[in-house]
Amino acid sequence: MRKEGRQVVLDTETTGLDPKLGNRIIEIGALELIDRRLTGRDFHVYINPQREIEPGALEVHGITEEFLRDKPLFTDVIEDFLAFIDGAELLIHNAPFDLAFLDNELSIMGHQLSSITEVATILDTLELAKDLNPGQRNNLDALCKRYDVDNTSRTLHGALLDSEILADVYLAMTGGQIDLGLSLEKKNRLVDSQDLDATLPAELPATVVLRATEEELQEHEKRLDDILEQSGACLYRSPASARSV
Repeated sequence: MRKEGRQVVLDTETTGLDPKLGNRIIEIGALELIDRRLTGRDFHVYINPQREIEPGALEVHGITEEFLRDKPLFTDVIEDFLAFIDGAELLIHNAPFDLAFLDNELSIMGHQLSSITEVATILDTLELAKDLNPGQRNNLDALCKRYDVDNTSRTLHGALLDSEILADVYLAMTGGQIDLGLSLEKKNRLVDSQDLDATLPAELPATVVLRATEEELQEHEKRLDDILEQSGACLYRSPASARSV
């Protein structure tokens, strides 16, 4: 069942580029967001693909066959993975790639599900980025630079690390809120309008209250008086309450 406000940022690493050529998943990394904040829950596993890793893929992620030799098989982790993503909206960068591999794994093991989309909905953040930035490069590194997201720790691709970076990028693309809510001591606070500046949207908590200035209040009252004078009626004024202006 779809749970409103729950999203899972997801990435995979594989033995190569094409599941139709026998390539398999070797790593899954996923992070849970609820109402645009990280909950601290994640799913991360390395998987033994029972086949060789193509040289090009090894250069990208650096995960060796020797490292994976004692790791679980996909059949050993699938139910825990499905339970983690069940009912969520999956945020995936270039979703068709990861979904093709995930669905292929379901097919190989003869699972009752034929597609991950039977338990979760999909939001392709690459397509979202293309809509927001037409004609520009929209890979993860380019988006980090565009939205000022720190990816200096990313020397090699890794499913969990890429999910963390994608979470930052997604939040920046969809509203500028890149504080992932890890600091629970932050409280809502009152902010005077004259204190706001261009740097505040990325620093303020999710909910703020803006106080009108005295000048703004006076202008508001004058506007209500004008409406009453011109129309003879105003929802927020009775005729007797009109002030001389």
